Formats: sequence, C-alpha cells, structure tokens
Amino acid sequence: MATRAQMKRFIFFALLPAVAIYSVFVIVPIFWSAYYGFFDWKGIGTATYNGTANYIEVLRDPIFWLALKNNMIIVLASIGGQVPIALLLALILWKNTFFYKFVRSAVFMPMVLASVVIGIMWGYIYHPEIGLINYILQQIGLSSWIQDWLGDPSINMYSVSMPIIWANIGPYLIMFIAAIQNIPSEVEDAARIDGAVGAKRLYLVVIPMIWNMIKVAIVLCISGSLKAFDLIYVMTGGGPAQSTELLATYMYNNTFNIYRYGYGSAVSTLIIIISLILVLTSQVVMKRKD
Repeated sequence: MATRAQMKRFIFFALLPAVAIYSVFVIVPIFWSAYYGFFDWKGIGTATYNGTANYIEVLRDPIFWLALKNNMIIVLASIGGQVPIALLLALILWKNTFFYKFVRSAVFMPMVLASVVIGIMWGYIYHPEIGLINYILQQIGLSSWIQDWLGDPSINMYSVSMPIIWANIGPYLIMFIAAIQNIPSEVEDAARIDGAVGAKRLYLVVIPMIWNMIKVAIVLCISGSLKAFDLIYVMTGGGPAQSTELLATYMYNNTFNIYRYGYGSAVSTLIIIISLILVLTSQVVMKRKD
C-alpha cells in the first residue's frame, strides 16, 4: 500500500509535465508581455525602453475607458444571462432520458460552431434591411420597434451581448447538471421530508450544494467576457465609431493595425490585472460560511 509521501511524489511527477507546458506557453508569455509594455517596439527592429509611458498613455486614452465600460456590459450580461439560464435549464434537463439528452445537445451545439459562423449568422439576424428580427417586428405590426441593432450606439452593445450569451450557455449547463447529479440522495430525501419542494428545494438545497460550482462558473464568465474578441470583430469590428470597442479589440487594433507592439503589450497586461481584480472581488462577494 502506497504511503502518503509516495502518493505526494506520484502526484508531483504526474502534474509536472502539464505544469511545465502551461508555464512555458501561458505564465512566461504573460510576464514577457508585461516586460515589453515598457518598450516602444513595432514588432521588428530594436525595442526602445520608455519606462511606464505606454501604461500612462493607455490610462489616459478615453477609448480604453470606453472599451472597459463596454467590457463591463459584456461581463454583467454574461453573469446575469449565462449562469441563471444554464442553472434553470439544468434543473429541467438533469435527468438522463433520451429527450433531455437531445435538448442538452442542442443547447451545447453553439459551442461546436466556429465563432466566425456565429458572428456572421447573428450579423444577418440583426441586419437592418434583411434581418430576421426586423422582419418579424414588421410582420406582427411593430414597425416602430425596428432598429439598426448593430449601428445604433445606444443599443448595439446590448445587441452583441445576446449572441455571446447564447453561444456560451452550453458549458455551464453541463457543469450545473454534473453538480446537481452529485447532490447526495440522502440530502434530497431529508429535504423532501422537511417539506423543501419546488422553490424551497432550489434555494435551500440545490443552490447551497452547488455553490462552489456557481463560483467557478462566474469566474469563467468574467475571464471569458474580458477576452471576448471574435464575435465582436466579425459582427462590428468594434464600430461604428468604436462604440462596440472591447479591450481585446482595442489591444488588437493597436498591436496589429498600427504596429505598436509595446503599447499592445501594456494593454494586455492591464487586461490581466483587471481580470484578476474582478475575479478576486467576485470570490470575496460570494464567500460564505460552510
């Protein structure tokens, strides 16, 4: 029988390759990017050290703060949309019958599609002239509601939030179903005897028992929303007039369109810092006593 020390050594050497690969391809580039944020560099040639000039310029740029505000809309929409919808569907579809498995597969299907395909599809749905939404509104007599969903700066951020929510419900649905199925039957039976059914069962049994999974889902929502790029880039490109600019598109445009690699590195470092602050804040807010 393996001793505790032998088990720890086995775990250490088993995890070592994965940790080494993760460090080389994720951790090291993060610090490398932060390092290049202190240089004026165009991607080729000599990098000129300019101290904190890039970081100061980023923080003084109103477009950066606009992109941050837009990203906060995406974060709130993701947390307020993906997590509750996924939890509701999990409560309905947690049984392993053929029909429920089919519906779960349908909900998960957007994750299989390429982001470019989803962006193009929703771009046609929102099209002001041939779009499905405006066509339906016209057919049911609500022509006054017809909008340029992606062109109107007052509503386009809410419009682009919808495909992001729709495309990312699937993983959280699977996570919540797995968590619900792992609730001990003894707890369910005791709650049923005590009269915890319906909404009481949800608030007194299900949510407390899967609380850690909900916290993980919110962390994933935050990190995924702050690196949102592909759907926005395909649907609007950050426009019109940068009204749908996000931090990732702001970084991309400055790095690869005007070849300011040092400035783009500074932006990426700030994105990581903002992400860590939001994640830590969410964990503190959601902390509860066992």
